[in-house]
Amino acid sequence: MVQEVYIIDDDDASIVIFRELFKNDPEYKFTSVKTEQIDIALKNIPSLIVINEDAIDRDVVDLCRKIRKDEDNTITPVIVVSSKGEREHRLRILGESIEYFIKKPVDEQYLYYTVKNLNRLLYTNRRMSPLTGLPGNVQIHAELKKRILKKEPFCVLYLDLDNFKAYNDVYGFLKGDQIIEFTAETIVKCIHDSQMENTFIGHIGGDDFVALVPGTICEKLCQSIIANFDHNVKKYFTDDDIERGYIEVANRKGIIEQFPLTSLSIGVVVADVGRFGNILEIGEIGAQVKHAAKSVMGSSYAVDRRK
Repeated sequence: MVQEVYIIDDDDASIVIFRELFKNDPEYKFTSVKTEQIDIALKNIPSLIVINEDAIDRDVVDLCRKIRKDEDNTITPVIVVSSKGEREHRLRILGESIEYFIKKPVDEQYLYYTVKNLNRLLYTNRRMSPLTGLPGNVQIHAELKKRILKKEPFCVLYLDLDNFKAYNDVYGFLKGDQIIEFTAETIVKCIHDSQMENTFIGHIGGDDFVALVPGTICEKLCQSIIANFDHNVKKYFTDDDIERGYIEVANRKGIIEQFPLTSLSIGVVVADVGRFGNILEIGEIGAQVKHAAKSVMGSSYAVDRRK
């Protein structure tokens, strides 16, 4: 994956240095951006922005503030390189949520590894769910593989919402995001409260979550998650919908259909030592047992203990 880095300065001295420094890293692409081009440049989302303060005819604090206020680049890391190393000046720049201030003269190896490490950190963070902050599929797969290789028993909990599409159709996507965040918080809270060690919680995507817990007994945990979910989910519905016990949605033909209030289904796969050889086998059983849980009206869980 190409890592595009913007070098903001009004001469070409910096770009030459960076290209030479990263000549053995073909995945890095360096683009020189003049200060008068910044508005156009920020329409893209680079992996990293480096500002050479000595080579711009503009107040660097205002420039940093502009970058941070840009909706598309609120999380893009920024490095300021400058010969102005006074403490107050450095703090003003860092106060604009800028990641690094590097004082000249620059140690090129230090600059090289700062850029590399910032991009590594951003790459890792982008694999997290931006909505819930939980690890995504890459980390989930890695964690499953690690536990299979350790040959220790564990349980895999597959969790997802029932009638979530109907909820989105009635309440809108912003409310839908809120109920997904609430679901993640409920899962995290209950697992942390269980005081189990060596647990893992991931966000597969949408309204699908996964949790890995040690051992082969997790019924109490499932009951706790469901009880907490059902008790608190009602705050995301109107009083009228709660009183009726369902929501009404018009289908594509304009016919009104009734759907129960959003509930939570949990499918549990017990991974005894030696039961599974790879994560695909766990996923197949997980889909089956989650389907069994979803066939029950309301929040429920089902456990697969087949050997």
